[in-house]
Amino acid sequence: MNEKIKNKKEKTNDDDSAVSATKEKSEVALREEAMQAFWIEHDIFNKSLAKPGGQEAKGEYVFYDGPPFATGLPHYGHILAGTIKDAIPRFWTMNGHKVRRKWGWDCHGLPLENLIEKKLGLSTKRDIEEYGIKNFNEAARGAVMEYADDWKKIVPRMGRFVDMEDDYKTMDSTYTESVWFIFKALHERGLVYEGFKSMHLCPRCGTTLSNFEVNQGYKDIKDISVYVELPLLDEERTSLLVWTTTPWTLPGNMAVAVHQDYEYAVVEKPDEGVGESVRFIVAKDRVKAIFGEEGYRIVETRKGADLIGKKYRPPFTFVQNQDFVGKDKAWTIYHADFVEVGEEGTGAVHIAPAYGDDDMKLAEENGVPVIHHVNESGHFMDFVTDFAGQLVKPKDDQEAEISHMDADIEIIRTLASSGKLFAKEKITHSYPHCWRCDTPLLNYATTSWFVEVTKIKDDLVEANNKVNWIPEHVGKNRFGKWLDGARDWAISRQRYWGAPLPIWKNTETKENKIFGNLSEMQEYVPKSGNEYFVMRHGESESNEKNIISANKNNEDGLTQKGRQQVEEAFKTIPKDVDIIIHSGFLRTKETAELLAKHCPDAKIIEDDRIREFDISDGYEGKLWKEYSKEFSTWEERYTKVLPGSENRLDVKRRTGAFLYEIEQKYKCKKILIVGHGGPISTLLSVARGLTIEQSGETHVVEGYFKNAECRAFRFTPMPHNDKYELDFHRPYIDEIELYEGETRLVRVLDVFDCWFESGSMPYGQRHYLGEAKNSFDPKKGVGFPAQFIAEGIDQTRGWFYSLLVLGTALFGKSPYENVIVNGTILAEDGRKMSKSLQNYPDPMDIANTIGVDAMRFYLLSSPVVKGEDFNFSEKEVLELQRKNIGRLHNVLAMYEMYTDDQELKTDSEHVLDRWILTRLNQLIAEITAGYKGYELDKATRPITDFIDDLSVWYLRRSRDRLKGEDVEDKKRALNTLQKSLRTLSLLMAPAMPFYAEYLWRAVKSKDDVESVHLASWPEGKEVDEEIIHTMSTVRNVVTTALEARTKSAIKVRQPIAGVIGPPLTDEFIGLVLDELNAKEYRESESGDVRIDTNLTVELLAEGAVRELMRTVQDKRKTEGLEPQDNIELVIDTDMVGKEALANHQALLTKTVGATNLSFAGKTDEEVAVGKFSFRFSIRKL
Repeated sequence: MNEKIKNKKEKTNDDDSAVSATKEKSEVALREEAMQAFWIEHDIFNKSLAKPGGQEAKGEYVFYDGPPFATGLPHYGHILAGTIKDAIPRFWTMNGHKVRRKWGWDCHGLPLENLIEKKLGLSTKRDIEEYGIKNFNEAARGAVMEYADDWKKIVPRMGRFVDMEDDYKTMDSTYTESVWFIFKALHERGLVYEGFKSMHLCPRCGTTLSNFEVNQGYKDIKDISVYVELPLLDEERTSLLVWTTTPWTLPGNMAVAVHQDYEYAVVEKPDEGVGESVRFIVAKDRVKAIFGEEGYRIVETRKGADLIGKKYRPPFTFVQNQDFVGKDKAWTIYHADFVEVGEEGTGAVHIAPAYGDDDMKLAEENGVPVIHHVNESGHFMDFVTDFAGQLVKPKDDQEAEISHMDADIEIIRTLASSGKLFAKEKITHSYPHCWRCDTPLLNYATTSWFVEVTKIKDDLVEANNKVNWIPEHVGKNRFGKWLDGARDWAISRQRYWGAPLPIWKNTETKENKIFGNLSEMQEYVPKSGNEYFVMRHGESESNEKNIISANKNNEDGLTQKGRQQVEEAFKTIPKDVDIIIHSGFLRTKETAELLAKHCPDAKIIEDDRIREFDISDGYEGKLWKEYSKEFSTWEERYTKVLPGSENRLDVKRRTGAFLYEIEQKYKCKKILIVGHGGPISTLLSVARGLTIEQSGETHVVEGYFKNAECRAFRFTPMPHNDKYELDFHRPYIDEIELYEGETRLVRVLDVFDCWFESGSMPYGQRHYLGEAKNSFDPKKGVGFPAQFIAEGIDQTRGWFYSLLVLGTALFGKSPYENVIVNGTILAEDGRKMSKSLQNYPDPMDIANTIGVDAMRFYLLSSPVVKGEDFNFSEKEVLELQRKNIGRLHNVLAMYEMYTDDQELKTDSEHVLDRWILTRLNQLIAEITAGYKGYELDKATRPITDFIDDLSVWYLRRSRDRLKGEDVEDKKRALNTLQKSLRTLSLLMAPAMPFYAEYLWRAVKSKDDVESVHLASWPEGKEVDEEIIHTMSTVRNVVTTALEARTKSAIKVRQPIAGVIGPPLTDEFIGLVLDELNAKEYRESESGDVRIDTNLTVELLAEGAVRELMRTVQDKRKTEGLEPQDNIELVIDTDMVGKEALANHQALLTKTVGATNLSFAGKTDEEVAVGKFSFRFSIRKL
């Protein structure tokens, strides 16, 4: 039953400067690493998937793991989310379910592009295009996985069971193909459209953003608002006043909006410049706010309807001087329902249709032209001559003395000089900034592709109402309100590193072609009409000896057997082959010549690009197996380069160039390629666009080419990178030529919003293209929806939203059933964790000192798992480690000290045993309910209370039973302790997997499974509430009585005559008396607890002896004696002391382990208690 475990001192992971902690590893950390090594060595994670819970699987429990960016090391946010994602699957695995845990990487989007721009010193889209889209995207590809190796060390060290080898990446072509499928499916459902709308644009990034991206970047800034005079054409010296907080939009003014039902006042006041009166029209309710209390008069009031249709002079004439259709509709007053008279403005709204949603709607309704005076990079256009080339809303840069208000100030100066500035004032308002580069955004009209979320908004709300959100208010309020106000989702981005939109436009009809996968796209690739066959040469002399023959000049011809093989292959090869291409090696040349007899009309061509591997002369003539030993993995065959040799990637590139060239060169030919085993295998990989990993899998399935083996294959050009892998990224996708008949199709150059990609995760990770695949069929509810997901609260407008939109649109339901939303971890001082402030401990330092289990438990039992912000305290982690693992380790040590191989007693009527076991059943119920309800704090906090009960009460009260001479009772106590520790290890496993494993291996029986993470979740029995209540009463009595002792200055070692308290049965009274060192228990009618403080001579004598016992025990410890060591005890005392000892000698000798007691004068230690005085010495026997 008792498996002793030694901590492994060696490290389980290689040191890495990026992840190694600065502090020396503690015994706790070494113990955890030993458990991790055990899991790896015994393949525990995969075993848990194969047969979970130590029983037949109950079916799959579906969990989706949102992909993180790996552009930096994991931080506390990742660790928190990862711990939540680990605990729940562990629980359901132990309950008999198979829980796949597939790791993923988020690879695309603005965050990564911004990092690459900084790294490469690029500032604008023009810089990127001059640098080269291919170069830029390859730099991004290289950076995506820069920290992947560190993650693969840190994530498992944090206790996660997750498959990081068979991972998914959003940049994989298989993933992108699923994204294409989803997009087309939405289009077929009428939920995708191309629209020209006013959206938020980041001028630096040169792309529009979705509304939930915009909401991540709002912050308060200071700006200048202006009141501008717009003279009416039909009323002399009368101007309409408009107010705006964006002066840079005024050159694009095209109209003014008023409300037809509002009252507008005509205000007259002296013209300060000339002296004559001028008139201004503003909303009546805003007159005092704008003009003050005096110095003007209201001439008349008008309804807004009376103003509609009037013409005015615009604030600037730049647009007025341009030629465009619909000019007669411009600079006119219109009605709009969105006009409001509040605490700001004039009741007349400046309309620049290209720079506002309401503005554009008004323009569309009234035929007002939409004219841009600012380009997509945020600069005034050339025709805005006074400001041409100036940024309209730059990012603040103190060093360069650039302010976001620079353009506004220039506009205001010009307005003032032209007499159109009525007033200006400084304001502070919330303004959107790019969530990645912090540049102020522009509301900008442009073309984008949208998911028509408004069309399915009711479905989204209904689907969300069925989701169990933890905490509930996040789903019902925060997320629910977001859904109520959901707008159509702009999913296209005018960027580079992302999954491309699968949209091509017919250059003649302008109609769109949308493809849902590679095959659909390839239907429009011009076909050569060629048919391809590939064949390995017949057996040569080098094949017969299995040696390397890589020199073209070798006389390595076909053997007789080889010739026979080729002739036998005639049966598999059509006679009407047009072209036979061989490598030029003698063995391929002779094979081709033999084939030509079967195909008399075939033209024989030599092409060096399909030659054998170039291999160093040092290997020439040696066995192939000696060469193969140089490569430990399939991947190494592509990446490792031996001196003077090619690797498989080199061969793939030359065979790829060959294949694409002959496809272009020949039309409607049957082409037979005769080559060598390895090179023709890579050629087939090229034809299929396979990655290194995929080609390895195919090689396993299809096997190596045999001599004279011929295979037919199909080939259609596809977008590919320099490795000839299928690659949908730009510029490869842009370069593929598609035609509809004779008409060329041109791709829409946009890429997908990365949130669309991450929302495609359930389908992309399985390469789902509409057909059931890999235990995944959303149409039948297989692998869909997820029963559980978890992320931070910021994902309510990110991943949670994109998942819900796509899942509901595609399959009519939410793709998740239960969601845990965690809050934000802050520094201990309540501020955001900051590297520059150094206001938080390195997570790996915590792991290497206090331990991961303590950190996991600390996070899971905190309010942060209920969506609340949480201040992280290293001291609190340490305190929890001591209260939980520290105490439990001491309990285990006590168990191991007294246990042996004897059979334990399974039944016990002892009150302590019955109490702790029913507390154990209560704990099982509480923790099970917590996990099933996805309330992780409720699933973890009770553990601390139980460990306290087990350690502070049960074990302390049972210590004498363990030490005692009653063998049967000792067995019963040990059995109870073993059962408690074993069950506790199971209940701890999801939250504290390392120590749970350690504890399991220490107390499990011979019949138990090897790991706690392969065991079944415990089933509790009925809880005896009465014994729990009574024991609680007992502990309250003890606590109150101990407080009374303290007030009376009576030590616990000093026996007292009695204690008075509420009614108790004898078995509980015995506990009270033992704990309080009291002689009798008397019932109190009131239930109040008191102690008898009258100390008799007999009680004082016993107290003195007990003090002597404690001091002797302390001496034993300082001498390094073990509990089982016997001693000789020598005491020197007077007659009073001897009388006291005479009455309690048996207790003394038994307690201190003294087999000999004698009295003498030569002693070392002294103990004085009142009138009693003892001197003593001990000697180990």
